[in-house]
Amino acid sequence: MKISKVYEEKIYAGVLGKIIGVYLGRPVEGWPYQAIIDRFGEIPYYVNEELDLPLIVADDDISGTFAFFRAMEDHGFPQAITEDQIGETWLNYIMENRSILWWGGLGNSTEHTAYLHLKQGIPGSQSGSMERNGPVLSQQIGAQIFMDAYAMACPGDPERANHLVRACAKVSHDGVAVDAAGFLGALEAAAFDERDLDTLFRQCTKFIETEELQRLVDDVRNICGAQKDWRKVRQRLNAKYGYHIYPGPCHMIPNHAMVLAGILCAGDDFAESVKIGASAAWDTDCNAGNIGCFNGIRLGLEGLEAGPDFRGPVGDRLLVITSDGGEGVSDAVKETRRIVRAAKALRGETETEALPRFGFEYPGSVQGFQNCPYVSYPKCTVRISNGNETGNGNGLRLHFDTLAQGANAYVSAATFLDLKEEYRNYETYVSPTLYTGQTVTVTADSELENGPMMRPYIWYADRDSKALFLSGEWMRLTKEASVCSWEIPDNGGLPVLRFGLEFASEKRCRGDVFVRSIDWSNTPARLEQKGIMMRDMWDTNPFWAKMFVSSAKNFAPNLNCTYCISHDEKGGLATVGTRDFTDYTVSSSLKFSLHKRGGLAVRCTGHRRYYAAVVSGGNVFQIIRRYDGEEKVLAEGKAAYAQFEKHKMTVTVRGNELEASFGGVTLRARDELALQKCGGAGFLIDEGAMFIDGFLLERCLEWNM
Repeated sequence: MKISKVYEEKIYAGVLGKIIGVYLGRPVEGWPYQAIIDRFGEIPYYVNEELDLPLIVADDDISGTFAFFRAMEDHGFPQAITEDQIGETWLNYIMENRSILWWGGLGNSTEHTAYLHLKQGIPGSQSGSMERNGPVLSQQIGAQIFMDAYAMACPGDPERANHLVRACAKVSHDGVAVDAAGFLGALEAAAFDERDLDTLFRQCTKFIETEELQRLVDDVRNICGAQKDWRKVRQRLNAKYGYHIYPGPCHMIPNHAMVLAGILCAGDDFAESVKIGASAAWDTDCNAGNIGCFNGIRLGLEGLEAGPDFRGPVGDRLLVITSDGGEGVSDAVKETRRIVRAAKALRGETETEALPRFGFEYPGSVQGFQNCPYVSYPKCTVRISNGNETGNGNGLRLHFDTLAQGANAYVSAATFLDLKEEYRNYETYVSPTLYTGQTVTVTADSELENGPMMRPYIWYADRDSKALFLSGEWMRLTKEASVCSWEIPDNGGLPVLRFGLEFASEKRCRGDVFVRSIDWSNTPARLEQKGIMMRDMWDTNPFWAKMFVSSAKNFAPNLNCTYCISHDEKGGLATVGTRDFTDYTVSSSLKFSLHKRGGLAVRCTGHRRYYAAVVSGGNVFQIIRRYDGEEKVLAEGKAAYAQFEKHKMTVTVRGNELEASFGGVTLRARDELALQKCGGAGFLIDEGAMFIDGFLLERCLEWNM
C-alpha cells in the first residue's frame, strides 16, 4: 500500500503530538509528584511562562528522536537499518558533552555510557548490551524516548516498526527497555489504521518478548479497566512499579507503565492523555511526548484540536541539536517530510516532487511563522493560519483587520537563535538556515485585486548583539500569484536571526493574503568574517560567534585573530552552513600551535562526514575524505610550514572535484564515489590548536582542473 495523504497527515499529527507533549512536560521534568500537584494541581496546558522558561527549547527527546532517525536517509533508506548504522549516526551528530544526551557519566547515564563505547570502536550492536553494561544501566528509559520517528515511518506495518525500533533501541539499551520500546513502536504503527485501544493492544502484544513486560502490560490494563481516575491509577502504579522499586536514575518500567496508563485512562481525549503524562511526574517530557505521538497518530489532527489550542503557541517550531548545525532550526513540516520520504522508500516508492522550504502543505501548518517579535512599534496584528483550513489552498493565510498607513504588519520565522531569549539550562547549538548572498523567493497572492504592498526583510545580529533590520523592495499583491526574489545583502558575515514579510497599505485594508511558498536553496554568493571581531578581552562568547557549531573542546573568538580552535583529541571541528551549500570556495589564514593535524573542512554534514584540506608534521599537505569511521587520503603533497607561521589555505569543491592550496602548493583530487554532495564549512584540528585569521566562503564559479 502506498503512503497516502491520510498517512502523511497522521505522521504530521504524530510529530506535532510528540513535540506538544514534550513542551508540556519539559518545565516540570524531575519534579516530585507532590511538588507538581502542590504547584499546579495538574498540567492541562503549557506552564513555561509561569516558571520563566521559553516554550520552544532544545530537548533530548526531540533532538534524539529526529537526529537518530537520520540514519535512514544517511544510509540510503535500507529496508532493515542495523544497530551499527544507527551507532555511526550517533557518532556523526552527537557533540560530546554538549548535545542530545544526558551527560551523566560512564556507569550513570545509559546513553553517555553507550556513546563512550561507540567512540572506543565498539559497534552499535554491542554498545548498549546488558552483557557489557549490566541489567540496571541497560534497562533505563531512553530506548522509549528516541524511537517515535522509526515507528511513524512504518504506517500500518507494526511488524516492521517493531524491528526498526528495536534496532534504534539496542544502540544504548537492552532487555525490557528494548522490549517496551518495540511494543510501543508497534502500537504507534498500528494506530495509523486502528483507533480502538483494545484492538490495538490485542494486535500488538504478540511483539512482546519478555514475561516482565507482558505482566506489566496486563497489570496496567487491568488497573485502568477498573479505575479511570488517573491519580488513583498513578497511586497504584507507584506502589507496585515506582522509582523506589527499580534501580537506576530513570528506569523504563515505571515510565512505560505511566505511558500506557495515560493512554488508557484518557481514551479518545488527546488533551487528557498528555495532561496525565505531564502531571504524573517521573519522566514527564518523555512520557507526555510518547503519549502525544501515539495519540496524534491515532486521533489525527482533529484529536489535537478538540481541546486547548496546543498548536497555536508552538506554531510547528522545534530544534534538533546536532553537529549538523544548519539542520537545527526546524519545524514539524520539515521533520514530517523526512519521515514520509523514508516511509515511501521502505515501500519502494520514489519521491520526485521538489518541495520549497516553506510549502505549508499540511492542514493548519504555519512552519514557525508568527507576528514578528522583533517589531515593537505600532503595527497591525495579523491572524495567522493556513488557507487549506478555509478551502483556499495550501499557503500561509494572513488575515488583516486594521492594516493601514502607519500600521504595517510583520510576520517572520526564526532562521537562528533568538537574540532576546536566554537559553539557560538548554544545550542549544545551531547554525543559521539563511545567509547573506542567498536568494529568497516568495510566492504570494491576495483575495483583493488591489491588495496590500509586501516586501521581504531580515533581522540580523551585529557585533554588539543588537538586532538590525534590512529589507527588500515593495511589490503590490493582487489575485494573481506574484513572485518576489531578493538576494540577502552582505552584513559582514553576521548571523541572520529571522526572515519575514512586511505588509503596508495607504488606506484601511481588511482581508487575506496567502503566502504560497518561500524558498532559498542556493550557496551564498559570499559569506565573510575578517579581522579581530571581539570588542575586548571579556567578550569571550559573543552572540555572532554562536553561528559556528563546535565539537572541539575550545572554539572562540580571539584578541589576536578572528578565532582560535583547540582540541586534545582527534576530530575537533567547528562548522557553519547548511545542506544548501554545494559548490564553493572557502579560505582562511591559519597559524598552528601544538598539533597533530589541522586545516579547513568542507561539505560537512555532521562532524564525521566531510572533506578537508589538512597539514601535519611540518611538511605534509593532504586532501582527505571522512565518511563515518573511514578516512581516505584523496591527494597528498609536500608543503613546508612551521608553528606560528601564518599561511593562507584555500579549498574549492565543485561536483566531485576538489582543489586545495597551502604554502604555494596546490593539490587536486576527484572523489569518484561523490559521497559528500553538500554541507557547511569550517575548521578541523587534531590534538592541538589553530589560530584563524578570517573566514571567506564564496559560491564556486566555473573552473577547470
